Amino acid sequence: MNLPHKKIGVAVIVNEEEKILIDKRLPTGLMANLWEFPGGKIEARETPEDCIRREIQEELGVIIEVDRHLIDITHSYSEFSVTLCVYICKLIEGQPQPLQCAEVRWVEVSQLHNFEFPTANKEIISTLELTFNK
Repeated sequence: MNLPHKKIGVAVIVNEEEKILIDKRLPTGLMANLWEFPGGKIEARETPEDCIRREIQEELGVIIEVDRHLIDITHSYSEFSVTLCVYICKLIEGQPQPLQCAEVRWVEVSQLHNFEFPTANKEIISTLELTFNK
């Protein structure tokens, strides 16, 4: 059986204090109430970087700079599979607002384990721990 596949652009937005922006999914729908790194589905003829800039502006109302590629992760859930194209980003302009999510929060990399994330995000967290805890 071939699962539907989604390609997702994911932003790990880092501020001057090296805190990372996470958002809480809405209380309804797929993976409700879980925390995530913001981003969204990469549209046809859109690069992951373009997707991330667009999604972050739509979801959080801020302008970011896509700095560098961190990791790609492919994960299969029971209903679909997903490839997460993860990029380190910098906040350029604005204060993040929960426009399409329940809540936004700046957290230390060491605090990420205190939040419940979708399974595919665990590898992002491990990679961030290696990257930021040098």
